[in-house]
Amino acid sequence: MEIDIFESEQKIYDDAIKHIEGIHNGAALDFSEYEKITKEYGRLLKQLRKFTRISDRTASGLHKKNLDLNEKIHYDALTGIYNRRFLEDSLQRIIKVLSRSKGELSVMMLDIDFFKKYNDNYGHSAGDFCIKVIAKTLTESLSRADDFVARYGGEEFAVILPNTDESGARVIANRILEKIRAHGIPHEKNDVASCVTISIGVTTGIVEHLQTGENYTKRADEALYISKKSGRNRYTYLDFEEAKK
Repeated sequence: MEIDIFESEQKIYDDAIKHIEGIHNGAALDFSEYEKITKEYGRLLKQLRKFTRISDRTASGLHKKNLDLNEKIHYDALTGIYNRRFLEDSLQRIIKVLSRSKGELSVMMLDIDFFKKYNDNYGHSAGDFCIKVIAKTLTESLSRADDFVARYGGEEFAVILPNTDESGARVIANRILEKIRAHGIPHEKNDVASCVTISIGVTTGIVEHLQTGENYTKRADEALYISKKSGRNRYTYLDFEEAKK
C-alpha cells in the first residue's frame, strides 16, 4: 500500500516537471493539465492522511496491548494478586533500596492447611474459590502502600513488609490468622479445625546489600515448616540474623 502511494507521488512529480519544462521551452500554459496534476495531488494527500490515521490507531493499539501484557505478566490469573515473578523482581529492588539505609525487611510465607484434602473433598472449583478468598483476606490485612501479597505457587503465598520490624510483623501475622479463621470456610478434612486455616512462617532482618530475596523467603519457609510440624493454624517467627550464625 505504501509502494502505491510513493509511486503515485513520483508520477505526479514527474508530470509536473514535464509541464513546467514545456512552459519554459515556449509551450503555452495548459490550465487543464495543471488542474489534473493538482487534483491528483489532492487525492494523494487524502490517501496519505487516511493511512496516517490508520497507522496512528494501529500504533496506539499495539502500545496499549504491550502495556496490558506487561501488567498481566506480573499478576496471578486466578487471584488477581501479584505472582512469583513480580515477588522475586520486587524483592531484589526492595533489598537494594533498604540496604542503603540499613532498613528492616519482614517476609512471611503462608500455606493453606491440608489444602489437598480440601480439594479432594470439595472439588477444584471450591479449591479455587478458597484460594481467592485467602488472597483477598491477605491483601485486606495490609494497610501500607509498600506492603504486598504474592501467590508463590499453588496454595502458598508470600507477604512482603518493607520497613517492618519483628513486632510489626507479629501483629500482622496474628491479624491474618484471625481474619482467616473468622471467614469460617468449612473444611471437614482439616485435622486441626473445622474450617480453613493457614500456617505462617515469619522472618525479619536488617537488610544488607549482599542479601537476596531468596535468603528471606527461604528463612520464612523454614519458619513455616516449624509451624506445620508444631500443629499448624499458627505462625512461627525466626530471626533472619540467626540464619547466618
